[in-house]
Amino acid sequence: MRDVHVLAVAQGLSAAGMMTIPLLGGILGSEFAPAPQLATLPVSLTVVGLAAMVIPAALLMERIGRRNAFVASALLAAVAALAVAWAIVQSSFWLLCAATLALGANLAFQQQHRFAAAESVSPDQVSRAVSMVMIGTLAAAASGPQIALALKNLLPDHEYAGSFIGVAVLCLASALVLTRYRGGRPAGLVADPGASRPLTEILRQPLYLTALSASVVSYAVMSFIMTATPISMHVHDHHSDGDTAWVIQSHLLAMYGPSLFSGRLIARIGVRAGMTAGLVLMFACVAIDSAGRDLMHYWWGLVLLGIGWNLLFVAGTALLTTTYRASERFRAQAVNEFSVFGTQALASLLAGPAIHVLGWHSLNLAALVPLVLFAIALAAWPAQRSRNSRA
Repeated sequence: MRDVHVLAVAQGLSAAGMMTIPLLGGILGSEFAPAPQLATLPVSLTVVGLAAMVIPAALLMERIGRRNAFVASALLAAVAALAVAWAIVQSSFWLLCAATLALGANLAFQQQHRFAAAESVSPDQVSRAVSMVMIGTLAAAASGPQIALALKNLLPDHEYAGSFIGVAVLCLASALVLTRYRGGRPAGLVADPGASRPLTEILRQPLYLTALSASVVSYAVMSFIMTATPISMHVHDHHSDGDTAWVIQSHLLAMYGPSLFSGRLIARIGVRAGMTAGLVLMFACVAIDSAGRDLMHYWWGLVLLGIGWNLLFVAGTALLTTTYRASERFRAQAVNEFSVFGTQALASLLAGPAIHVLGWHSLNLAALVPLVLFAIALAAWPAQRSRNSRA
C-alpha cells in the first residue's frame, strides 16, 4: 500500500491547489472579462482542458511511465499557476483563460491517480485503494479554499495573485511527493495471456460498459444538479449566499467524506450492491429536490447526491479495473476518462440554461432519465457476468 499512500498525499496537495479555481475563477473573470457573459469562462476552461487532455495523458503515461508523467504534469501545473498570478498582475483576461486551461489539463493526470493506486494492490483491495486516494481530495476540499483566502493579499496591490502563488507551491510539493511513487507491473490486473485485444473488443464487454456507465452517470447527474443549485437557491428562491455556500460545502464533504469507509464497504458487499446503493441515493436526491425548495430540501438533496456519487463512482472504478489486461490499461482508461469528463463538461454547460428554461423541478425530473437508464442496465448484471465469464 506504499504507493497508495504516496498517491493519496500527492492527490491532497494537488487537489488543494485546484480547489482555488472554482473558488476564485468566477471572481477574477467578473473583474477582467471584456463582457459579463464571459465571466465564468476561466472556470469552464478547466473542465474543457480536463476533457481534452484525458486521451493524450493516457498515451503519454503509456510511453514514458506513470511516475514521469505525473511529476511532469505537476511541474507544468505550477508554471500555469504562476501564469495565473501574472495574469492578475497584468489584468489580462485571455492570459487568465489560457492558464486555467493548462491547469485543467493537469486534472487529467490527477484523475489517473486512482487507477495507479488500483494497479498497485491485489484485486480484493482495489476499492479500498481508490477510496484512499479520494480521501486526499476530501482533505483538499477542507483546506484548499482556506489556503487560497489566507494568501489572497500576499501581493498587496494585486488581490488573489498570492493565492495562485500558493497553488504553485502546492503543485511543486505534489511533484516532490510523486517522485516517491514506484509503480511497476500492475498487481491487480488480469495477467496477459497473449497479445493485447483490439480496443473495440475491450469496449464491447458488458461489464466494461456497465463500469463506464456508472462513472458517466454519477458525474453527469452530480454536475448537472450541483451546478444549477446555487442559481436556483440564491437567484430564484432568494436564499442567502451564506446558506447557499453551506449547502455546496456540505455537498463537497458528502462527495469525498464517504471515502473514509466506501472502499471497505464496497469490498465487503460487492460492486453491484455499491452501485445499487449509490443509485438509490441519487433517486432519493431527486425526490427530495422535487418535494420542496426550503433550505433543508436543498441541503438533504445535495448531501444525498454527494454520497450517492461517491458510492457509484468508486464502485464503477473498481469494476472497470477488472475488464482489461495490464497491457490494455491505458487505452481502456483513456476511453473511460474521456467519456466521463466529456459528459461532465457537457452537463455543467447545460445546467445554467436548463435551470432558467426548465426551472428547478423540471431540471431534477430531467436528471431521472440517465438514472433510470442505468438502473435498467444494472438489472441485467447477472446476464453480463455470465457472458463475461464465458468470454
